[in-house]
Amino acid sequence: MKNDFKTVSIDSMIDKHIGKRGTSNRDVFENELRIDLLGEAIRQARKERNLTQEQLGKLVGVQKAQISKIENSVKNARFETILKVFEALGAKVNFNVEMNNEKLVY
Repeated sequence: MKNDFKTVSIDSMIDKHIGKRGTSNRDVFENELRIDLLGEAIRQARKERNLTQEQLGKLVGVQKAQISKIENSVKNARFETILKVFEALGAKVNFNVEMNNEKLVY
C-alpha cells in the first residue's frame, strides 16, 4: 500500500489557512495564540507550586472562578490581576515592546 500523505511544516499550514506573516488575519491569530499561552503558563506555574485554583485565588484576592477564567482565556482578565497572579506564583514577568520592528527601550 502506497503512502499518499505529504509532510508539510506547521508554518506552511498556517500560511495557507490563516495567512502569511504581516497580514491582519495572521496578526490576530498570533496575538490570540500568545494570550492562550499566557493562560497555560499560569496553569503550569500554579500546578508546579501544588496550588489549587482556590488557593491561588486567595493569594491574589480573587475568586477561584476568576483564576479558572484567566487560565482558560486571559482575554477578559485585567492586566493588574494577571500581574498579581504571576507575583503570587513567584514568577518573573518580562515584556518586550516593538514599534516599527524596533524594540522600545524603557
